[in-house]
Amino acid sequence: MDKKHVYFFDAMRCVAALAVIIIHALGPYRHELGQIPMGEWVTAITFNGFSRWAVPVFILITGALMLNDTRPFDLKYYLSRRLGKVLIPFLMWSLFYAYLSGWTIEGFNGETVKEVLAESYHHQTYYHLGFFYYFIPLYAAIPFLQIFVRKFDDGALYAFTGLWLLTTLLFLMRIDGPWSEQFWLYMGLLPLGYILYQKLPASRGVVVISVILGVGAMALSSYMVVQGSIEADRYYVGRWFSYKTLNTVLAASMIFIVCKAYADNLKPKVKKVVSFISQYSLGIYILHPLFLWPMNELGLHHGHPIYMIPFWVIISGSLALATSWLLARSAKTRWLLP
Repeated sequence: MDKKHVYFFDAMRCVAALAVIIIHALGPYRHELGQIPMGEWVTAITFNGFSRWAVPVFILITGALMLNDTRPFDLKYYLSRRLGKVLIPFLMWSLFYAYLSGWTIEGFNGETVKEVLAESYHHQTYYHLGFFYYFIPLYAAIPFLQIFVRKFDDGALYAFTGLWLLTTLLFLMRIDGPWSEQFWLYMGLLPLGYILYQKLPASRGVVVISVILGVGAMALSSYMVVQGSIEADRYYVGRWFSYKTLNTVLAASMIFIVCKAYADNLKPKVKKVVSFISQYSLGIYILHPLFLWPMNELGLHHGHPIYMIPFWVIISGSLALATSWLLARSAKTRWLLP
């Protein structure tokens, strides 16, 4: 793996963390079709449609870095320093959020906590932790993908990734088969991240095409969800807001390519802030729902989404960043965050 720090990955982590918070801050609006003015509801759905690339971007980064690692595979190091660094915090925070799930404005319900824990072997204890249920299994595929990248030529890599891209389209169109397995659909993001990092030049033409495809995909996704929901008279996304479909892959690839092309052009002071946020990006991911709890439980989201969503993004994101920084200052708590 390159030891030199690659700055544009900082920018990607920063914007991905921001987008994740946006997705969760708009949560209460999704099911308010017909209860709030149509313009407000459409605004919230559009925020959603233009943020769905967040989770795939984190996986693209992992693929870009891990498949670029040319060192001999060391199982002990891999399990302790790679997998363990993510798995142990995930288990600890799953317990914490199981406890939090028992709290509502009416008080604490221990039975809810027991039910959540009983289902935790296959279902997240809190809404945002679902990411780890499909991210952690990818560590089983990474060593084999590393071998694939080293042993086979680029043609084989492109063919494999192209086949995977086709299955993301089939999944979007509800043409299901063996390729609809969650593990496969997330796994393909790993070699794609490597290709975007090592094989695809960040030329002006590539950037323009990626922006057209990415923005077009996000706009189409938002439109399809709005229209589908109006027709169904309820919030209905089909698969348009899935993390495993071609439209979202195109949007995530656009973020990767744009950051790769332009992140180094940011001013030094901005770079410093971005790098600081990036350093705690997974901590922000894990902690921000704690600070969205009052919004969800007390209904504090009421107001136009155009300003309420940014408000709660700033509040929860800032507090999550500060808490991550504080936890990282002590060796006793540093291990709690990936």
